[in-house]
Order: sequence, then C-alpha cells, then structure tokens
Amino acid sequence: MGIELSADEHDLRDSVRGWAARHAPPEVIRAAVDAKSEVRPTYWKSLADLGMLGLHLPEECGGAGVGLVELAIVTEELGRALVPGPFLPTVVVSTVLNEAGRRDELPYLADGSMFGALALAPGSLRLARAGGTVTLSGVSSPVLGGQVGDLFLLAVDDNGARAFVAVPRERLELTDLPSHDPVRRNAQVEVEGLTLAEGELVELDPQRVLDIAATLFAAEAAGLADWAITTAAEYARTRRQFGRVIGQFQGVKHKAARLLGLTEQARVTAWDAARAMDPRTTASEASLAAAVAGAVAPEAAFTVTKDCIQILGGIGFTWEHDAHLYLRRAQSLRILLGSTASWRRRVTTLTRQGARRVLGIDLPPEAERIRADIRAELCAAVALEGAERTTYLAESGYTAPHLPAPWGKSADAVTQLVIAEELRAAGLEPHDMIIGNWVVPTLVEHGSAEQMRRFLPPSLRGDIRWCQFFSEPGAGSDLAGLSTKATKVAGGWRIQGQKVWTSMARDAHWGICLARTDSAVAKHKGLSYFLIDLGNSPGLDIRPLREITGESLFNEVFFDDVFVPDECLVGAPGDGWKLARTTLANERVAMSNDSTSLGPGVEALLELAAAVPGGPDAEQLTVLGKVLCDAQSGELMALRTTLRSITGAQPGAESSIAKLLGVEHIQQVWEVAMEWSGPGALLAEQDRTAASQMFLSAQSLSIAGGTTNVQLNIIGERILGLPRDPAPGQ
Repeated sequence: MGIELSADEHDLRDSVRGWAARHAPPEVIRAAVDAKSEVRPTYWKSLADLGMLGLHLPEECGGAGVGLVELAIVTEELGRALVPGPFLPTVVVSTVLNEAGRRDELPYLADGSMFGALALAPGSLRLARAGGTVTLSGVSSPVLGGQVGDLFLLAVDDNGARAFVAVPRERLELTDLPSHDPVRRNAQVEVEGLTLAEGELVELDPQRVLDIAATLFAAEAAGLADWAITTAAEYARTRRQFGRVIGQFQGVKHKAARLLGLTEQARVTAWDAARAMDPRTTASEASLAAAVAGAVAPEAAFTVTKDCIQILGGIGFTWEHDAHLYLRRAQSLRILLGSTASWRRRVTTLTRQGARRVLGIDLPPEAERIRADIRAELCAAVALEGAERTTYLAESGYTAPHLPAPWGKSADAVTQLVIAEELRAAGLEPHDMIIGNWVVPTLVEHGSAEQMRRFLPPSLRGDIRWCQFFSEPGAGSDLAGLSTKATKVAGGWRIQGQKVWTSMARDAHWGICLARTDSAVAKHKGLSYFLIDLGNSPGLDIRPLREITGESLFNEVFFDDVFVPDECLVGAPGDGWKLARTTLANERVAMSNDSTSLGPGVEALLELAAAVPGGPDAEQLTVLGKVLCDAQSGELMALRTTLRSITGAQPGAESSIAKLLGVEHIQQVWEVAMEWSGPGALLAEQDRTAASQMFLSAQSLSIAGGTTNVQLNIIGERILGLPRDPAPGQ
C-alpha cells in the first residue's frame, strides 16, 4: 500500500523501493548514524540518474516534466527506507525555485550535483531595506539538510511578514547542530548585513512555499508511518508472550488497527495535496489540501512511530533497532514544518473563508458514449410523475444499476458513476430500498427463480419494504452465536426465538431472518436464511424499544412458533452464514463527480463557529480544524476506493478504515456541536435535528452493524494479518 494508484505509479514505487534496498541497506543507515557529521552520499548520482531528483522539473532543466504526485511517491518510498541524504529539502527547494521562475540552479539540483537545504521558520533572520538594497542579518532556525546543502532556502522576517531567500552556501556562515535525527542533520546559518544579490529574494507567495513543503513533508511522513505499522504488525504476528502470539491480544490488535488508520489518513492527505499542486487547481483549494496534509500526516507519523516502539516492547527501546530513528525523523518533520495546531487552524481559516476541496473524477473516454445512452433513456422518466416514474426507473434498472439485468443494468464502476451524474442532472431519484439494498443482491445471487420473480420487482419499485432479523440479545455482532431456532415441519419451518435492534420492523412488509437449523454442526454452519412475511405470520410479536433519544426506531421481535413455508427458505439449509456474508458485504460504487460535501454536522459546526461572540478562540479553531481534516480524509478515502473500482483494482485498506474513522468522526462532530451550543443544548423537547439529539443518536453508530471493536478486529486480522481471537475456553 502506498500513495500510488495506477500501474505506472506502482512501477515507479517498485523502482524506488528496489533502488533503496540496494543502496541504503541497514549498514548504510547505521554508518550515517555513527558519523561525526553528515556526509554527502556516494550513491546520490545513481538516484539522479534514475530521474528521481527531477521528476517534477521541466525537461529543459533536466527534469521529466511530470507532477508532484510522482515526486510524492518517491518521497514516500525514500522516507519508508529512511534513506540518508537531503532528498526532502532538495526537492522542496527545486519545486519552489521552479515555480518562482528561478531556473539557473535547477539542472544541478536535478542531476545531483547540487544539494538543497531548507528552513521554514525565520529564527531571528531579518530583512532590512534601504533604497534599492536588501540586506539580511540574524540567525536562522535549524536548517534541514544544512550540513551538506549547497543552496539554502531560508525563511526570513520581512517587516513582520514571512518571506524566503535562496542563497548559496559560500555566502553564509554555517554551524553544524547536534541533531535529534542523526540520519539527516541540521545546521544553523548566521549572517550580518549580507546584501542579497538579484534573484536571491524568492518571488513566490510565502504561503505557497509552505504549502509545497507541507505536501512533501506529508509524503515522507506517510512513508515513515507505513514502515512503522508494517514493522509493528510483523512483530505482533510472531512474538509470543503468556503462551500466545501478542497480536492475538486485543490491546495490541486494536492499537495496530488504529495505527493503520492513521497511516491511511497520512497517505490519502499527502496524495491529495500532491494532486492539488497542479496549476489547474485554484490557489485556495490547493492551499486547503496542503494544509490538511500538513495537519494530518506529520502528526500521524509521530503517533504511529511512537506506538510502534510500544508494540515492539523492550527491543524497540534499544539503540540497535531502527524504530527510534523513525520516531526521531517523524518528530523532526512535525516540529520543522510547524505545529499541528497551527496547520489545523489554517484549515479552519481557509474553510471559513469559503475554500472547499472539489474531489472530482476524470472518467475514461468511454463514459461519454455511456452517458449519451443513459441520458436518452432517462428522458422518458422526466415526463412521468410519482409511482409511474419510480416504476419506470426500477424496471429500467436504475434502482440498483450495479445488479445484473433484468434487475439492474450490469453497470460497472464507470457506468454507475455516469448514471449517478445523469440522475442528479435530471432531478430523478430512484426508490431507496434501505435494507432492501442488502436483501435484493442476496436474492439475485442465491435466490430461486420463483423468489426472484416474487420479491425483486416490488422491492425495486418500493412496494415491498424490508427489515433484518439478525441481532439477538445474546448475539449482537457475533452472528455465529445466534440461538433463534428453526425446526423442520411439513411444508416449512417453525421458528422460535427472539431478535433485537431491528429497525423498521413495524413499517416493513418482509424481513430476512437468520435462524439455527442444525445444532450438531459448527456454529456458523448450522444457520439458515429465511424470508418472513410480517403481515401474515401468526406468533410474530413486534415490540418497540425506546432508545436514549426518547424515540422508538428499534424493535425487539419475538418468534413464537412462527411458520415459514419452504418457498421462503433462501438457498439450502445451512447456507445462512454464506448468505449473511453476501448481505453484509454488498456495496455499490457511489461517488459524486464534484463532491465538496463536509456533511451536515460539519456545516453546523461552521455555523456555530460563525455565531460565537467575538469569534472562536484558538482552541476552538484548532478543534474545528481537526474535525475538518477528518471529514476531508474520509472523502479522500472514498475517492481512492472509487478510483480503484474504475480501474478494476482490488479495494485497498481505505474502505475498511473509512468505516471506522467515519463513525468516530460523526460522533465527534455532534459532541463538539453540543458543547459549542452551550447551555441551550441542554433544553428538553428539542427536535430530532438538534445537536443534543444528534449527539445521542450518533452513539448507535459504533454499535450498529458491527461494533467498533469488531471492526478493529477485522482490520487487524484481515489487513494486518494478525491472528484471530482465541476460541472461547482457550
């Protein structure tokens, strides 16, 4: 897993990873650690010969003329391998100078004969202006790569505003600094009355310089985090303590799963910031993407590398293990880039000023041919109204276009996206089947011809509403532990038991029910999948459950010798586990082509912030920035999942992580909204859209459909390869 998505990007990643393995093995890293001062790597020319130093630069300057996404991939991989040398400051310097139109040094930065050095904070460096002369005096903040750098990009104070200068080494007085990161070290610049030559004052918006730095710092941070979670998971899979592999302990497994979540956030935000550096992106949008990356990725890398040491235990605390080198690098990035809080506040400021990241998808050329056919077919629907329109859309395959014909349109990912765009443009809304969105695909895959004929058309039209009888008082997320029993009788089955947390049970016409038909086999093998007629099933007792919100959306349902005819058994007896997995796993591609949505909760927070007397304080701005970053991360994960679908690639970790982080994000949104609403949020008798009601309602999200703890287990086991929890009694 990495920033890369396309086949070409995967090839680039593999090329860099192979180069790093050959040229920067552990002994090279340790030699850099043990050296008295940083030295120029002997392998730098080979890196340049691969074109890695000039990917982003114009061809006439010795570059490849591609974008910052490719450069971010290289930066991530070199960070993952902790390759010694000033790659990061060098490419930041060359990117900045290229955008500033200063081209003389670019060929030398691209061919590896010139190294860059970088300081993003001014220290005490100040500009003084007298007539047409500009002089520089003071002491810099720590300069990244300064011990070996040739060209120094330095932040300076220009009459209270930040500016940048680019000055060659020979014009500066340098002092090597003892460095927290011994693999890539810092120096300090001191000057007194240095007259700047023409062009040394960088003619580029200083914020753009910071945004470029944030983008590439974030890419390296993603590589650091990836190494750390990979290392921690590998150790947790093999290290035994207390008679078990430690990855089997939920304390370790869940921590590792959360670290993977942070790693994915770092990766998607770095990727998006690199994409946004494209000149076609508006300045405010690009700056917002960079600010999100600056707020998320270095902080994530710091947390992941720190907790990697915790999972490694004593071995991680030794000098000989590389874990502390990654922690030192991550912490250095986080501090040199500027505080996480300051980047979060910038995200807030830009968003409150109206900046939004437009997450569009460039569909392949065949989309336009598909679009013409879809648009023509939808013209007839526009002329209809009410039930006739809904029926037409259902019968034409638009309720669930991903399903095979005749129920859907056998639409691949691209076609689904085109259909969504055209439906929206025409103002058409097919019926939302809700629970039926899970039931119908299961019947398509496993139902009999008669079941499909009987249930699919009315479900797609909305004439049948569904509910789901899965959870039980003694078996919530543990479906294999269900105890509701179905006994075979003449012509059908008799069901006895209790279900709970059933949404829509009082409004639905039919329900899907898992019941145990064989107690003599393994728990997950003895389940069967039934269709229950809620309007014609004597012995069915549906009782509303009052929730913490005061409403009664959930229900408990008692089956007292309920008869289900044979024709309402889906598949064969004992197929229930397989069918349930089909039900719960079904997902369709859904991504707007111009999505800028932050969600109603985040928009409510922005309104609350705007209403704060005197404006929100620094803490509120920081908290809001964190919420905004999480919202953006979730949208980016959804976008990457969709992009994988379009190319036919397998889903990445983003889809699983997005479910986990999305729930916690929504809960945080309404917790903050209630806090910011003040005492007024505590008033009773509020409508269901009030912050207090939304806060209470959101607590169900980490329980329903599989608890957060179960989701953490799934991430730990299926993605990180950690061992499954022990069976009861072991």
